[in-house]
Amino acid sequence: MSQRLLPSDRTMRPRRPRTLTAAALAVSLAVAAVFPAAAAAAPSTARSDAEPQRAQLRQLARKLVDAGAPGVIVRVDDGRGRPIEIAEQAPWSRRDHRLTAGDEFRMGSNTKTMVATLVLQLAAEGRLALTDPVDKWLPGKVPDGEAITLRMLLNHTSGLFDYTEDPALRPSILGTDRRRWTSAQLLALGVKHDPLFAPGTEWSYSNTDYAALGAVLERVTGASLAELVRDRIARPLGLKRTYYATDSTWRGPHAHGYERDAAHMPPQVPAGFRHFAGQRRHGHVDVSGNDPGWGGAAGAVVSTAQDWARFSTALMSGELLPAAQLAQMRTTVPVDPRQPDGPGYGLGIQTGATPCGTFWGHDGGIPGYLTTNVTDRAGGRTATVLVSTELWAEFDADPKIAKAAGALQSAVICAMFGKPVPAAAHAG
Repeated sequence: MSQRLLPSDRTMRPRRPRTLTAAALAVSLAVAAVFPAAAAAAPSTARSDAEPQRAQLRQLARKLVDAGAPGVIVRVDDGRGRPIEIAEQAPWSRRDHRLTAGDEFRMGSNTKTMVATLVLQLAAEGRLALTDPVDKWLPGKVPDGEAITLRMLLNHTSGLFDYTEDPALRPSILGTDRRRWTSAQLLALGVKHDPLFAPGTEWSYSNTDYAALGAVLERVTGASLAELVRDRIARPLGLKRTYYATDSTWRGPHAHGYERDAAHMPPQVPAGFRHFAGQRRHGHVDVSGNDPGWGGAAGAVVSTAQDWARFSTALMSGELLPAAQLAQMRTTVPVDPRQPDGPGYGLGIQTGATPCGTFWGHDGGIPGYLTTNVTDRAGGRTATVLVSTELWAEFDADPKIAKAAGALQSAVICAMFGKPVPAAAHAG
């Protein structure tokens, strides 16, 4: 699952090389390449009319498709009650499904925001505490589990190795192994490796943290993660197309996700990530039918842009969490010690500053789907971008797509804050 919201400069990459599922962390880094010119191009206090803005965003989405993305969904709500919804796709992909802005798609690591919300709800109810050592709930399952707290798992300061980097998971990522992984199994896969650092001393994105939290949630409540997402978030908010995937099936019309087939992959993609299971289409493999279960509590949720906007608003406005827990969620640690005032990671959520405004949100990268969801501090403004392919972001394999995606992301953030689409982004 993802670790940076869009491909960015190498200086902000984690200190370890990442593998497939760390596709994208900080939207602010991707937009930084565009925003300096954008800030000079238009006053930050200006507003644009909805229709010209819609046309500009559609043009940027089309440029991303022309650069090689099979499909793009954009939804922007600047809080004035007139959301912009856009769906663009390559002509060849229409053979599988005509993309719409209301389609379901795999949310990847955006799942972490929901899982963190569940943990904080239980904390508010006194059923667990963020200061609890993981060993209290999973005795003997995590090395040095007495020193790792639930808070460290939530904000990625535990030091645990990322299970998605273990070669044993690769067949599941590729869709060639359809075993059903449990939270306990994914946790065991991660903790069999040496930790990266002493608990609480550094920051490093690790999906193992959320595998552990998934196991804790199941232990504390006696319910499955699918039941918890349904009963504590989806049903109360009326999210009819949001669910924790328990197999490869979809519940409604959905965006098809693709990766390039082996013959069309750039040379920098390792050989072990070249052979996805799925139907071949126009030099791509349709991976929509592959089971996302290996993502577990770190990345198995399915949703839509509209549903996620409702979730983001409910979360940031305090509908899902009491004020004390929401404040804890927003308490961040820097993702790069060299930039203490740069992008920060809270409890299942991250933040970054741009000239158009400070966003909160997460991203997700899972084969076939690269998603970014952002909102403002109060949840009154929301935005989502889906790109229906992911591998290019993981290995920085296609600079044309990366440039076009960065331009669209930059424009979407400004549009969410009611600011003009940056001239530099529009020119990209």
